[in-house]
Amino acid sequence: MSTDVFLAILLAALMNAAWNSAIKMGGDKVAVMAMTTLFGSVISLCALPFIGLHASTEWWLLALSICIHTIYHFVLPLAYKHGDLGHVYPIARGGAPVLVTLAAAMALGELPPPIGVVGILCLSMGVLAFAFQHRARGIGHRGTTYALATSLLIASYTVVDGLGARGSESALGFAVLLTIGDGLATALVVLCWKGQAAFRVDRRTLSLSAVAGTLQIGAYWIAVWALAQAPMGLVSALRESSVLFVALISTYLLKERLGLHRIACSALVFAGICLVKLGQ
Repeated sequence: MSTDVFLAILLAALMNAAWNSAIKMGGDKVAVMAMTTLFGSVISLCALPFIGLHASTEWWLLALSICIHTIYHFVLPLAYKHGDLGHVYPIARGGAPVLVTLAAAMALGELPPPIGVVGILCLSMGVLAFAFQHRARGIGHRGTTYALATSLLIASYTVVDGLGARGSESALGFAVLLTIGDGLATALVVLCWKGQAAFRVDRRTLSLSAVAGTLQIGAYWIAVWALAQAPMGLVSALRESSVLFVALISTYLLKERLGLHRIACSALVFAGICLVKLGQ
C-alpha cells in the first residue's frame, strides 16, 4: 500500500462518515437513502461516457455486488431508525475488517504482515468499543441487530467488490457501473414499496440527499480503486477509521456526549491506523 493509497482511503473514510451522518439527520431514513443513492446514480451516469464499458468487466460479480449493496441500503436506515449514530455506526463498521481479512486469507491466501494484522485487530476493537457506552445507556436490541446485519453486508460487498475490481479491466469502471446499478435498484424498490410519495421531500431533505449522494459516490469510487491496489483487510480497516470523524459529527452536530470513553476509543483506533501504516 503506497502513501497515496493510504491517504486516499482516509479521505474516503471522512466522506463515508459525512454521508452516513446525513442519513441519520434525515427524516424518513429509507426515503433519504433512496434519494441519496439516486443522486449517486445520476453522478455516475454523467461519468460513464468518460469511463466507458469494458468487455472484461466481471459482470456476475457486479450483479452480486449490486444485490448486496441494495440490501445494505435498506438495512442501514433501519439500524439508524432504532439506534443512535454513535451506537449503530461503530458496530456496523467495526466487525467488517476482521471478516474481510479472514475471507481474503481463505479465498485468496492474502494475509497482511503480522504488524498489519495487529493494526487491523486494534482498529476494529477501537471501533467496536465506541458502541459500548451507548449499549450501557439502554439502546434497544433492534438497533444492535440491524447494525450487526449491516456489518456482515459491508464485509460481503467489500470482498465481492475487491474481486470484481481486480478482475475487471478498469477498477473505476467497475465502481461506476456498481453505483449506477445499486442506486437505480434502491430507488426502484422504494418506488414499488412506498410509491412516488417517498420522493416528495422537503428542500432540507433534498439538499441533504444531494450532498450525501455526492460524498457516497466519491467515497466508494476511492474504496473500490483502493481494493484493487492493496490487501482487502488493510483497506477495510482504514476505511473504518471513519468512526473518528463520526465521533466528532455525532458530538458537535447531533449533540451526543463525547466523554473519556470516546477519547480512549479514538486513541485505540489511531494506534491501529499507525500500525497498519507501519505494516504496509
